[in-house]
Amino acid sequence: ASPRGILGKAAALLLLQLLPAAAAAALTDAHGHALAPRLAAGAVYARPSIASVVMASTDERTCTLMVNGLPGAMGKEIAAACLRRGLRLAPYALSGPGQPASVTVADGRGGPTTDVALYPPDQAEELAQRVKEDFPADSIAAGSFVCIDFTHPSAVNCNAKWYAKHGLPFVMGTTGGDRDLLASTVQESGIYCVVAPNMAKQIVALQAALAGMAEQFPGSFSGYTLRVQESHQSTKADTSGTAKAISAHLARLTAEPDFDESRIDRVRDPASQLAGAGPSHRGVSPVPADAIDGHAYHTYSLESADGKVEFQIRHNVQGRSTYAEGTVDAAVFLAKRVAGADKRRQFDMIDVLKSGEM
Repeated sequence: ASPRGILGKAAALLLLQLLPAAAAAALTDAHGHALAPRLAAGAVYARPSIASVVMASTDERTCTLMVNGLPGAMGKEIAAACLRRGLRLAPYALSGPGQPASVTVADGRGGPTTDVALYPPDQAEELAQRVKEDFPADSIAAGSFVCIDFTHPSAVNCNAKWYAKHGLPFVMGTTGGDRDLLASTVQESGIYCVVAPNMAKQIVALQAALAGMAEQFPGSFSGYTLRVQESHQSTKADTSGTAKAISAHLARLTAEPDFDESRIDRVRDPASQLAGAGPSHRGVSPVPADAIDGHAYHTYSLESADGKVEFQIRHNVQGRSTYAEGTVDAAVFLAKRVAGADKRRQFDMIDVLKSGEM
């Protein structure tokens, strides 16, 4: 961080120190990010120290990130984002069965490449030992090491237990698995983590807004029917976690408590993706041919009982870069929480967004 950036944050915190709590909590920066931490319902605003913000501004590049899920496409995109940000990329990672022994990753801009050794699940303990040799417990407690998980739904729970067992802070971007078990694993272990179904800040903001709308106006679309279609590359094995989360908020608006994952239409056939929903404009938008292997197109439709009124929400993303950048933001956010010995241990992407780290 530049001296000007550090002084700017310090000045902002001085202002927070001087303002009344209610006014301080409402302050945002030029990008609309909250300068004060998010308040729990009924909580009293606790002003952070200027020193803590200055320290947090200077430690980003001292953190090493281990990208588990290489050599997958998302893993490569995240590794490239790490390199572009000047962050340290661990020279080893946890991978799936049947993968190559190593992979070479690049930043996508012609910069130096990095070789990463890949450890299959049956060598996970060997990898843990290597991590501990390079990063002793006191080093990890100082925020020097964070794992990023974009593996496979079938690996979510065993990987989370592995992170907890070895005290490795992690960002879980992999969807699927047993989410209740995942929640209990992190709660019981007290491990630092960010768990979220979506890492794109704009979609996170949309999700947060819909959550607030559902909380304030439940049943306001009573009598309407919710329909959801999500299209992803054919290699995506599970229903989109984002689609499930947003659908849950919209179902509160339509007063459909029985709406569940089975009613989300998954589109994985390339021919259907290219064609889109046709002239009705319902269903997913047509996917460009060059995005078939990496896209996330979602359509949420709320239609009145007589079919004369319809509301639609769409978010169409081509490629993976927006998710990769958000994932790295989450890892840096988490490293700072670990370094600051934050009393709270579990976070989501709304926490990252509200912190102003993105």
